[in-house]
Amino acid sequence: MATLDAPPDPRRWTALALIALAQFVVIMDTSIIGVALPKMQVDLGFSAESLSWVFNAYVIAFGGLLLLGGRLSDLLGAKRVFTAGWIVLAAGSLTAGLAGRAGVELTGRALQGAGAALIAPSALTLLMMLFGARPKQLTKALALYGAAAPAGGTAGVFLGGVITQYASWPWVFYLNVPIALAVLAVTPAVMPSAPVRRGSVDWAGALTVTAGLATAVYAIARAPETGWDAARTWLVLAAGLLLTTAFVGIQAKRREPLMRLGIWRSPNLAGANIAQLLMAAAWIPMWFFLNLYLQQVLGLGAFASGSALLPMTVAIMVMMIVLAPRLITRFGPKPLIVTGLLALSAGMVWLSFVRPDATFWVDVLPASLLAALGMALAFIPSLGTALSSARPEEGGLASGIVNTSYQVGSALGLAAMTALAAAHGSRSLGNPTELTHGYAAAFTGAAVLAAAGALAALLTLRTATATAPEKADAGRSRPIDAP
Repeated sequence: MATLDAPPDPRRWTALALIALAQFVVIMDTSIIGVALPKMQVDLGFSAESLSWVFNAYVIAFGGLLLLGGRLSDLLGAKRVFTAGWIVLAAGSLTAGLAGRAGVELTGRALQGAGAALIAPSALTLLMMLFGARPKQLTKALALYGAAAPAGGTAGVFLGGVITQYASWPWVFYLNVPIALAVLAVTPAVMPSAPVRRGSVDWAGALTVTAGLATAVYAIARAPETGWDAARTWLVLAAGLLLTTAFVGIQAKRREPLMRLGIWRSPNLAGANIAQLLMAAAWIPMWFFLNLYLQQVLGLGAFASGSALLPMTVAIMVMMIVLAPRLITRFGPKPLIVTGLLALSAGMVWLSFVRPDATFWVDVLPASLLAALGMALAFIPSLGTALSSARPEEGGLASGIVNTSYQVGSALGLAAMTALAAAHGSRSLGNPTELTHGYAAAFTGAAVLAAAGALAALLTLRTATATAPEKADAGRSRPIDAP
């Protein structure tokens, strides 16, 4: 990471544009397939039960390999790993687009997720290298980076609908290829380099943490069909817990682990990551089920549904870029994280009162904007606190951990809320009343998760004792206050 007295890199804002684009694309790839899934099911022969794995294969590979991506960034240099990630993402996109059967499609999606797992932590590490020594610029950079996520999610819904309707579903994957080629052409000239460091890679740890996440998500996603009281459900969950425990044991014994357990002694690291995990576990299901509610209950088409999500997306982007940095400077990160998660929870509670005969302008828009406010307030300070809690030489690890927290929260939260919605009627396609009951239950569950995140942040995060600029003036380079 650059020191405070080093001259700023003149290419840093161009590099930030690529970093934000990386965030945009990896999030877009989670949502762009939504509208295309029915046609993919027919063309590739997916069963109704296995179709969700087109989404899960990406998210599990993404979330499970993020720690490996962070470790490789620290050892090989973030620029090299960033470049490799785009190559893998492009290869996975071509595989998914050319797939002629379900197994090949899932392989392509898993490759896309692996590429994203290399891109995301290395992108954050590069951001810290460019802006970490200048707290005010870093807060702005994190805001732009954070705003790229909702933009990517909404763009995925739009582009998926347009491409599926006017071209064909493989183009939702082919779209990544020219983007990847453009990024690969520009990256060597604008991204900072770092020397290769000596060290080993913990492949056993990478395997067990990925397998543990996949097993847990599989158990939760399948629970509505197999039954929560079925022995199979709990045996698979126990296997996921056993694999996760094995991962921790491997990390404790390894001389050079994938995740140094001692990093959790860093002030505020655990609290910030818990906030990110529970925030994602609430936010992603809300976005997912709100989209379904707009289409399956209110009768909006794919394009109209994407348009209905635009106000929420624009609000998040504006508040992250304009409002959040000013409030962080004035109040510090902890109050914003707690307040933001409470606002997110309140927005979910409001949405839980939706009706089959509701109107978008009265019943959906105000609640979605309140949730957007909460997300905008909590995301940037929790992300910054998680990153600033690690040593500079472990920037890749910290990036991998916080990205893992968010993606694991996304996967487990969506699986759990899908099971909750199914138990309350969301399987009853064609019955608006039953569908609404199911979606309302998911919104309620998401509200509980966001409130739990607020409580965890309140209890675990330390209150700032000095502003980030003051610390920087004192010779420290931490980006956001994390005493």
